[in-house]
Amino acid sequence: MLEREKDINELRNKIEDLRKFAEEKKADFSAEIDVLEARLEKMKAETIVNLSPMDKLTLSRMVERPTSLDYIDKVFDGFIELHGDRKFGDDPSIVGGIARLRDMAVTVIGQQKGRNTKENVKRNFGMPNPEGFRKALRLMKQAEKFQRPVICFIDTPGADPGAGAEERGQGEAIARNLMEMVNLRTPVISIVIGEGGSGGALAISVADEIWMLEHSIYAILSPEGFASILWKDSTRAKEAAHKMKITAQDLLGLGLIDKILPEPPGGAHTNLETMATVIKEELMRVPFKTMLNDRDGLLDQRYAKYRKIGAYLE
Repeated sequence: MLEREKDINELRNKIEDLRKFAEEKKADFSAEIDVLEARLEKMKAETIVNLSPMDKLTLSRMVERPTSLDYIDKVFDGFIELHGDRKFGDDPSIVGGIARLRDMAVTVIGQQKGRNTKENVKRNFGMPNPEGFRKALRLMKQAEKFQRPVICFIDTPGADPGAGAEERGQGEAIARNLMEMVNLRTPVISIVIGEGGSGGALAISVADEIWMLEHSIYAILSPEGFASILWKDSTRAKEAAHKMKITAQDLLGLGLIDKILPEPPGGAHTNLETMATVIKEELMRVPFKTMLNDRDGLLDQRYAKYRKIGAYLE
């Protein structure tokens, strides 16, 4: 947790204690509470000014940060979760199903972390297994068949690196998702809501548009891993985070993502309702019906999007 977050929580607790004291004593402390709340809002705004890439990484990993299921509950209506990859089993680290975005049926897929140790063990700390990626692909192909747009929420440190995942074809599962998503004949929007790490993030982010929350990160691997591989010194993670260009602002400048979604003062975890409203309003602006009516053009635009990424010298 960022050091500044502790001060914010202390002030928030003081305001709550003052409210309770006022109710118990039947006294009017509204003026004092207003002053403290104004100071709280100022502190929230100042907390996210001039954050370093490492600060943003810390913020993206906070256990208080909203998860995929939090956003699914607030952004969509009538979510019905579907399970299993029809090959091995169900992977709780990826959730997916059918929902409604206002009057449109959509397929929603999200990587899910836990709120505590028990939940994280169940969700494998948000690190998908091959069956999770295969479940996601099954739902995408179903969406293509029934002409439903696909919305993906990305929040993972990376795919599961364990022996069991490798035995069940982790690399193949990720590669197949990349190949199939390039040619998926339905609109795909992928949103990085927290930590977008490695192939685990890439496996559900081949999309017509990639969005990032203002303080999320998107990278080939963690800065700690980068520093360990490149310099044999994981303590240089802060330096690695700066060199890797992992922030939404860096990636928008490089043309790797399409949009940054502003977070509430202090970060998305301070106001889930506001953050969910921003996501929903942005999704409502996407011309899904027009995209579905010209699916050949959709594939051409997706192809062109990825062909123009990068630079070279002759």
